[in-house]
Amino acid sequence: MDLHIVWFVLWGVLWAVYFMLDGFVLGAGMLHRVLGKTDIERRVVINSFGPVWDGNEVWLITAGGATFAAFPTTYALMFSYLYTPLLLLLFALIVRGVSFEFRSKEEGATWRGCWDWAIVLSSFVPALLFGVAFGNIFAGLPMDKAGYHGSLVALLNPYGIVSGLLFVMLFLEHGALYVAVKSTGDLSRRAESLARTLWVPLLVVAVAFLAYTNFATKLYDNYLKAPVFLVAPLIAVAALVGVRLLLGTGNTLAAFAASCVTILGVVGTGVIGLFPNLIPSSMDALSSLTIYNSSSSEYTLQIMTGVAFTFVPVVILYKIWVYRIFRGRVTAEAVAADHEAY
Repeated sequence: MDLHIVWFVLWGVLWAVYFMLDGFVLGAGMLHRVLGKTDIERRVVINSFGPVWDGNEVWLITAGGATFAAFPTTYALMFSYLYTPLLLLLFALIVRGVSFEFRSKEEGATWRGCWDWAIVLSSFVPALLFGVAFGNIFAGLPMDKAGYHGSLVALLNPYGIVSGLLFVMLFLEHGALYVAVKSTGDLSRRAESLARTLWVPLLVVAVAFLAYTNFATKLYDNYLKAPVFLVAPLIAVAALVGVRLLLGTGNTLAAFAASCVTILGVVGTGVIGLFPNLIPSSMDALSSLTIYNSSSSEYTLQIMTGVAFTFVPVVILYKIWVYRIFRGRVTAEAVAADHEAY
């Protein structure tokens, strides 16, 4: 198979897995003050993802590394054109990690309250910016042979904002389901109830995004050329409906699994629609960055393919082992007794 296509598929898979894994951390972070009525309940929410959140970031680093190694021109121009939003995204992720670590270092209500809001804000900003960034990539950036002609404010266009809201709502639903699965008692029931409530606005935003995409992007062109790829959006829609049906039966674990499939399907739908572009141009199609005009040499792709197919399975096995080790529910008693807990 064409190695350019192999790496395009791998690039999309890495982003999809990252959003699936870090999505519930971002969602739970945004919701932890709403779900947690007391300090110990908020600690339960934070400790529900505490052992895995930093490991999930590996997929973000790997996705960025894959872009750098396989498509260096895209990587270079993306960080040049989108320097300010990417820097804001990086700062937000740093603040989020610091907030997890610092929150329980002091007992004071003011201290913990400030870090709680830092967690909420630093979870919301990346969720929104990831959506805005991918929305603008789907629509195409204003660039030509002279370079980039956009600005930070221009990225906050209506389609970018709708895309950002879609990511926020997906992660809120994902996070609520994760907390329902990982906690016990009233906290788990509140998270399950909130997941039911959030499903309706998520559906409204998803429908708005799909309709707007038809006018703001050319993503659907690939589906008209090859209808077989419609399986990706159909899986995403079926999984989203499945989330609500499974919540109706009280099976939160299966609903969370369906939410994982929804996120994979949504990202897959966007990636398939982009092909063969990585960053299309909204001004000049010939200035679009594709998997062919922005890739590394054939020799480099061959070396990287060998490395990827050797080490990615190792990473997957390690993640499975970690999630298996920490598969149990988190209780208030366990958090209170653990001096190393967040």
